[in-house]
Amino acid sequence: LYTAPDSCEGRCGEPFSEEDECHCHPECERHHNCCEDYERHCGPDGFSSSRDSITDQELLELSEQLYGVDHNKARPSDIAINPQHRAGPDETGDQQDRSPQPLYKYVNEELFSKPTYASFIKLLDNYQRATGREEEVTAEELREQDRFLEEVMKTELMKKLFAFLRGKNRYSSEQEFMQDLKEMWFGLYSRGDGERDSSGFEHVFSGEVKKGKVSGFHNWIRFYLLEKQGVINYFSHNFDGPWDTYPDVLGLQFSWDGFYKEVGSAFIGCSPEFEFGLYSLCFLARPGRA
Repeated sequence: LYTAPDSCEGRCGEPFSEEDECHCHPECERHHNCCEDYERHCGPDGFSSSRDSITDQELLELSEQLYGVDHNKARPSDIAINPQHRAGPDETGDQQDRSPQPLYKYVNEELFSKPTYASFIKLLDNYQRATGREEEVTAEELREQDRFLEEVMKTELMKKLFAFLRGKNRYSSEQEFMQDLKEMWFGLYSRGDGERDSSGFEHVFSGEVKKGKVSGFHNWIRFYLLEKQGVINYFSHNFDGPWDTYPDVLGLQFSWDGFYKEVGSAFIGCSPEFEFGLYSLCFLARPGRA
């Protein structure tokens, strides 16, 4: 249901971008760079009409709407962070700890009893962080995945996202959407030696270690919990978002059990469903692209 980068499914009429492997805009036939299935999807009798493509403007408007209905996000009084040193471009790679204090001074952990947070946190210990080692998924872990999906789908935020995607003829039922989310986020794939060692959820939210470096790991809750356990050492930040409320964005440097992350960006203070919904939207609307 999501689109391969070399397909025109759901992409008819989208603007030209050099990054695309092949193209689906009306001019592509003249330039001889259409995707192979252009005619099947975008021809006069094709499956995907241009009215079902998702424009940049729609992405902008919908993501603002999702931001607006993130009712479970942290209030300004729920989190106090201490960003300390701001690293210049020549400092992010040198693995120097320039911030003696932890990043998080305070988090109101009552947030974590909300259903989407509680079911999200249960998923974080399900992964073996080293790539190249096959993930073993237990029946209990599969139940935890289902529980998380059920909880996020109860939120106004995910219902708004689903309504938008259904309006674009991507899904006909919430059940179909949930099945696709499950495959997108929890389906296993290989990051290296053919072992089914990774998933979208593990990479983005939980974090992995690949070739001696931290890969992925973009979630503030995961960071806070590991920093509290003493296994994460915050080094510096190289970007601090312009907002004076949550969610805000931070680009940061840290060490996880001795493995370094040179630039990791994260939304600070958003709910799990905000990130989950926003990243799903990007993946569905602009597959295989920046």
